[in-house]
Amino acid sequence: MQQASSWILDSSLILVAAGTFLLAVSAAVVGSFTFLQKRSLVGDAVAHSILPGVAAAFLFSGIKDPWWLMLGALISGWLSLSLMDFLSRKTKLSQDTAIATVLSVFFGIGILLLTYIQHLESGHQSGLDQFLFGQAAAMKSRELWIYGGLALVLILCTLIFFKEFKLLSFNPDFAQTLGLPVRGLRILMNSLMVLAIALGIQAVGVVLMAALLITPSAAARNFTDRLKAMIVIAALIAGFSALLGSAISFSAKGMPTGPWIVMCLSILALLSLFLAPKKGMLARMLLQKRHQQKINDENLLKAFYHYGERHANLAQWIQLKDLEEVRDFAEEDQSKVLKRLIHKGHLLRKGEAFQFSRAGLDEARRVVRLHRLWEMYLSQRLRLKSDHIHPNAETMEHIISPEIEAQLLEELDYPDKDPHQSPIPYRS
Repeated sequence: MQQASSWILDSSLILVAAGTFLLAVSAAVVGSFTFLQKRSLVGDAVAHSILPGVAAAFLFSGIKDPWWLMLGALISGWLSLSLMDFLSRKTKLSQDTAIATVLSVFFGIGILLLTYIQHLESGHQSGLDQFLFGQAAAMKSRELWIYGGLALVLILCTLIFFKEFKLLSFNPDFAQTLGLPVRGLRILMNSLMVLAIALGIQAVGVVLMAALLITPSAAARNFTDRLKAMIVIAALIAGFSALLGSAISFSAKGMPTGPWIVMCLSILALLSLFLAPKKGMLARMLLQKRHQQKINDENLLKAFYHYGERHANLAQWIQLKDLEEVRDFAEEDQSKVLKRLIHKGHLLRKGEAFQFSRAGLDEARRVVRLHRLWEMYLSQRLRLKSDHIHPNAETMEHIISPEIEAQLLEELDYPDKDPHQSPIPYRS
């Protein structure tokens, strides 16, 4: 407790945490639009391409001034972005090839310049090599004010142009028809992305910058389909990861801040992949299991109905072995499905025999009706042969909603029999 209090009151930790928080949040906000436009690799290439600009700015100015380094990063980032666009449009290179080419060339030049700087008399003290993996722990108050102020400008610009960026991300053609300056908005959006990357490398470096730009949005996308909510969640994930990564780095000497921030981001992203309420793997597995149980339940009810229909007595008691006359089931599956149907009140049990309840008979009629209606549609409207319609109907009968059923009945004019001349059971 005492140690935690000392951390909270430590000015160095406050400085680093505040800086990384602002840089991470601004990168997540701008990166949401980059993620939605499926330009994640472009963001990674720009991050790597900024390195020669930073090194060139140091060589030109001779000092490690944030404004000079930022100017060099912006010029280099924009140059790489323009070159990727030029190679994609004017040559036969595919877009991913153009991205990979620009990334490797610019990053290679950046490494060469850094190596050259290290051999200069004052080069080994420049600290530019920290741009590879970030230098958040070495951030000073002047840099915090500059980078933090620019981060706030980024967030403010995104809020001001939110509607335009949203339209440009989802439907640029519609934005053009509305008379919006699409080209100008695209330049503005790209400039904000380059600026966000140039700021973000202060925290995590050029190598890991793509994670800071894209991972929060990718994680947030698992929780919502609404853009505003996605941006807010992405900003919260990025901000929390920045604070947690800074605290972990501060607690252990020699632990780099940037990689820890990215590690926290990655853990949260993995958790979202598994645990997100609707789109997470766990939720989808449970949904798939429930859907498979529904199919098994309806298939067994349908088998009871077919047996009763064949013997002209839907109220009779039927044993499991009797169902082999109409359909083959695995014995293990049958026992589980029967337990569920009895629990739902769809079947009654007397010894080894089973009988429809009132609700169970209505449900069986519904499934058989949907199957035969869909067979009629496939036969009459799509002109499929009679031996091709049954497998398709077996699948569709489980997913037809009441609204689609009503449309089918109207489209087919309430038929009495299916293509095999079997009666279509309606509600009694």
